[in-house]
Amino acid sequence: MRRRTVSAAAVVCVLVVTIGSTVAAQQPRELRWGGDAEGGAPFVEADPGDPSRVVGFDVEVARLLAEGLGRVPRFIQVGFTSLDAAAARGDFDIGLSGIEDSQARRARLAVTVPYYEFREILTVRQADGARFRTLGDLQGRRVATLGATLAYDLLAKAQTENGLIPITYEDDVHPYSDLALGRVDAVLLDQVLAERGSRRNPGLLNQPAPVAVGHYVGILSPTNAALRDRMNEILRAAMRDGRLEAIFRKWRLWNDDQPKLYARVLTEGTAPEAQSLSGNVDPWDATRRYLPALLRAALITLVLSCVSMTLAVFVGTLIATGRVYGAAPVRTFLTAYVEIVRGTPLLLQLFVLYFGLAAVVQLPAFVAALIGLGLNYAAYESEIYRGALEAVPVGQLEAARTLGLSDLQTLRLIRGPQAFRLALAPMTNDFVALLKDSSLVSVITVVELTKETSIFAANIGSWVLPGALCAALYLALSLPLARVARRLERGWRVA
Repeated sequence: MRRRTVSAAAVVCVLVVTIGSTVAAQQPRELRWGGDAEGGAPFVEADPGDPSRVVGFDVEVARLLAEGLGRVPRFIQVGFTSLDAAAARGDFDIGLSGIEDSQARRARLAVTVPYYEFREILTVRQADGARFRTLGDLQGRRVATLGATLAYDLLAKAQTENGLIPITYEDDVHPYSDLALGRVDAVLLDQVLAERGSRRNPGLLNQPAPVAVGHYVGILSPTNAALRDRMNEILRAAMRDGRLEAIFRKWRLWNDDQPKLYARVLTEGTAPEAQSLSGNVDPWDATRRYLPALLRAALITLVLSCVSMTLAVFVGTLIATGRVYGAAPVRTFLTAYVEIVRGTPLLLQLFVLYFGLAAVVQLPAFVAALIGLGLNYAAYESEIYRGALEAVPVGQLEAARTLGLSDLQTLRLIRGPQAFRLALAPMTNDFVALLKDSSLVSVITVVELTKETSIFAANIGSWVLPGALCAALYLALSLPLARVARRLERGWRVA
């Protein structure tokens, strides 16, 4: 009986495996393609009618490639600045999200032939249209762009030549809204983004003269060169029969530049030469060139962290004192502040301070970062100080009242010093945490250490060397602080 049961179970397992294999074989293979839906239309965006699916011209290019390969496209969300690293890891089959062609990218990835040609153009306010026509006219001015792009390389070069100030953003929406508000003097990005930005912000003007020319490509893992070659044939066929033209006409992006590009690709059989200011990047040479920028960014991180922590300690002390000694309405208000700040993300608070309040008050990016970090950490510091104040033995407070000391004298002479000793260790931990959380301020255009490192890593195509250098700089900033704090703790214990 037992043998028959085992045999029956074995037969069932074989049938399940066989049926599963048959069903799997009948299912079409997927073409996993990576993109960033945050980039928005016309590249990739969530369908307004059905947020579970994406639309855009890159979505249709992915579908075209999938059909040519006999596969079903499946979208994988990846942050734009992580697309290169994800492609190299093989997280998807191909990346398509307005990815620019460059010699450095070709050196480390399998890159398709270009399927769209764009122009880098300058966007200014209409009132400045006559005086800001080229990058040379913007000496000493603030010009916005996205990091790790051809536009960023152009601005970095212009910074060296004429003192222009590049301002990097995490997205392609806020550069144009900040230009309309007067926070920056111009934006340099490709024409697809520039036209969308000027439509959204009346009063902006796109200068007709191109600063540079670039191309959109697909990127694959360097081990997927064979798949890349098959995709190139599909793209060339779509150039010949008009399918690519139909896609770009649908999204109102077709222009006279595209037939010329397609003619070069079809005639020469290879992609046009990629435009790049850096060429094939040697990591050690790039490190030498980026080191001054990393050191400046580290200084910004240190200054921002120190000033923000000073603000946090001051405000946190006031909050803690108010919650211990204040009247009931004051305690209620301060408790609500602490809970709201601790219950909402710091990133959201930075967005509200810098972008949300822009119509009321236009805070400089560094000031908004300082206030955001300071007020956020003040809520946490206040809880440390309140706990430390309430940890002082009640007997000492009663003895102080018996001696005729006022509440202020008791706080200054007896309760405060003891509370400081108790709070010193967690204060040090909070300062180290704030030092690292300062990396979040890059979302409001402050180029601190982590942001500068991410631009460095994107340009050389690897996080190994930039990441190690960034970690070393953070350690160099935080370890001396920890040493000073331990010395203070030892001094207080002796006292």
